[in-house]
Amino acid sequence: MATAISFILIFGLIVLAHEFGHFLLGRKNGITVNEFFIGMGPTLFSFTKGGTKFSLKLLPIGGACLFEGETGNIESKDKEADQAEEETGTDVEAIKPEPAEGSFLTASVTARFSTILAGPFFNFIFAYLMGIIIVANTGIDLPVIDSVVPGSQAEAAGLMPGDVIKRINNEKIDLYRQIFFISYVNQGEPLNITYERDGEQNVALVVPAYDEAEGRHMIGISSSGEYVKRGALGAFRDAYHEIKFGTSSVIKSLKMLIGGQLSRDDVAGPVGMAVIVGDTYNSARPHGMKVVMLSMLNIAMLLSVNLGIINLLPLPALDGGRLLFITLEMLRGKPVPPEKEGLVHLVGMIALMVLMVLLLFNDISRLIT
Repeated sequence: MATAISFILIFGLIVLAHEFGHFLLGRKNGITVNEFFIGMGPTLFSFTKGGTKFSLKLLPIGGACLFEGETGNIESKDKEADQAEEETGTDVEAIKPEPAEGSFLTASVTARFSTILAGPFFNFIFAYLMGIIIVANTGIDLPVIDSVVPGSQAEAAGLMPGDVIKRINNEKIDLYRQIFFISYVNQGEPLNITYERDGEQNVALVVPAYDEAEGRHMIGISSSGEYVKRGALGAFRDAYHEIKFGTSSVIKSLKMLIGGQLSRDDVAGPVGMAVIVGDTYNSARPHGMKVVMLSMLNIAMLLSVNLGIINLLPLPALDGGRLLFITLEMLRGKPVPPEKEGLVHLVGMIALMVLMVLLLFNDISRLIT
């Protein structure tokens, strides 16, 4: 029960942040919001305020912010008028309905672009706020070497305990977790490691060696695992580092998934995410409610970054796909015909539904085995 409640709250807050971004910018740009809902399926309860119907639905997955004219009502009415003209021979062009006031379709290009972009953007804002709370309570893992494995590539390259890692292959390092992630996904490629020792910066070339016990390539260094708090102002900076790391990790993981370096076992759907939430809750519970809350906030932060990035991908039915069509409109000087864009998004939505079913099957298969 605790797992289910935690998952519903986390996912609900992430979706709420995303849809609120659409809602806020849509209203600001003069676009009418017909309905704002969280969840999918049958409506549990709803109320109307300011011309917008607010609803909570049964299934705790997804949500939407429906704008006037966005669903193609005008186009369908136009087709009805055209059909009537064919059947009666009457010129009904003059009586075709005009888009309603506040229609998404008649809003300016910049208004539509900013309204769509606001959803993913608010996911990053939400993640950043969660990051501030987390690092203010826990601090961050500084990229300082605590020990070097004897006989390792790191020792051969001259790395020593106390060295502060500044860059790896020109990527700025702010957290030790960045080093771990780079090592974890490394396939034996050489790493140019810039480190600081006694105020001076040096560069070491390390080629990670494959470790049979770990089943991956390793640099040969480790951290103490200590988290350091750096004051109230430092929390704002360190929260940015958390979001930056989360964003980088998601982008790298997507590239690896496309490149075939990750398998289906590395991908989780809703059930898989619920399992992760449950495992985290059970691991944190013996350490007290504060640790449980911070652990849940950490998951919310990472999932919010994940949702923000996924939605920015230029794929049909996602915000990124819609932004792509608006960008094409900017370049062409005229919009793509709504019926054609709608068809593309419909195909994309079907593909997403199929993907969700496959992820659900994959999650359940993992649970069974």
